[in-house]
Amino acid sequence: MEKELWKPGNMLYPLPVVMVACRENGKNNIVTVAWTGTVCTNPPMLSISLRPERYSYGMIERTGEFTVNLTTKALARACDYCGVKSGRDVDKFADTGLTALEASHVQAPIIGEAPVNLECKVREIIKLGSHDMFLADIAGVHISRELLNEQGKLELSKAEPVVYSHGEYYGLGELLGSFGYSVRKEQKRNGRKK
Repeated sequence: MEKELWKPGNMLYPLPVVMVACRENGKNNIVTVAWTGTVCTNPPMLSISLRPERYSYGMIERTGEFTVNLTTKALARACDYCGVKSGRDVDKFADTGLTALEASHVQAPIIGEAPVNLECKVREIIKLGSHDMFLADIAGVHISRELLNEQGKLELSKAEPVVYSHGEYYGLGELLGSFGYSVRKEQKRNGRKK
């Protein structure tokens, strides 16, 4: 495959796209974030990166709390809206019709329509440049019951999750395998290879 050299830039795509909710002095807000990820399993931690000029940045910096709400195909339009409009000017919950529910461990709301909500407490803010990284402990997780199978396993694919790639939103495609499938021996079922 022939390659072309580009200048340094963030080309690590696709990324999960999430709606981050926060609350300060009784006012709720949502900001769309694509620069987010898992940081640690034990203790459970994640990160989000925000530009300091974003309205939500100050709210999260002052309160030390936020929620991460996973985005789905059904929420893609609201997700985009929350990324282009400022909470200084609009009420994003009212404008999108999203439901602000009370969280269990933080004051920031969770988004009722999101299939998974993570309650987060800021551990550290790392000043980086155009964006600052909020490292946060995950204090609680909410899962929509309709996405659990009979064994209680989360089947997030039923929610049609969305990813972000260089300014565009995409749905996820077909399942290609599960962790370890490349080294697993083929199993036989009813005399046939599975």
